[in-house]
Amino acid sequence: MDIKFSGNKIEFKKEVNALDKFVIDFTRILNRLNIRYVIVSGYVSILFGRNRASEDIDLIIEKMNLEEFNKFWEEVTKEFECLNTENKEQAYNEYLMENVAIRFAKKGKSLPNMEVKFPKLDLDSLTLSERKEIKINEDIIFISPFEIQIPFKLFLGSEKDIEDARYLYKLFKEKIKIATLEEFVRKLKIEEEYNKYLR
Repeated sequence: MDIKFSGNKIEFKKEVNALDKFVIDFTRILNRLNIRYVIVSGYVSILFGRNRASEDIDLIIEKMNLEEFNKFWEEVTKEFECLNTENKEQAYNEYLMENVAIRFAKKGKSLPNMEVKFPKLDLDSLTLSERKEIKINEDIIFISPFEIQIPFKLFLGSEKDIEDARYLYKLFKEKIKIATLEEFVRKLKIEEEYNKYLR
């Protein structure tokens, strides 16, 4: 995989699979509506070639008011359906505003699905503001910066998460800002895991 770096942007070509296409179809809507978002967690490593299954994509979306959310809902439900509720006010008030994610899948399907949530923690907001722009063939998506993604995966601590962290670290070690990564290692108090799995 020939990956080109330019500042905070990454560009590469790949033969997209069904999961990639699902992500691209959903994020095209967000891009068209100029809604700020960032994809986090497992799909980030899958995007860059890690061979493992995933049935849901985690996406943090900028906090918006009900009117803005209604515009988003009207557009996204032309192609996708919300698995939590068919009521957009309920989706906004009882889920997103209560820090509960809502899930979208292609109409008539339940998998894969996009788990959408507002920023809940300071780390969520930082990830959103520091997101990386990825150009896959001719499409643009935004993902978590590796300096945050890798420590957070170690923090989660499952075997799958640790392998995701190790995969990304090995692939992008020469491009990662190690001082920034180690700052998040300290903030998340995972020095032992970092030394064990990545050093």
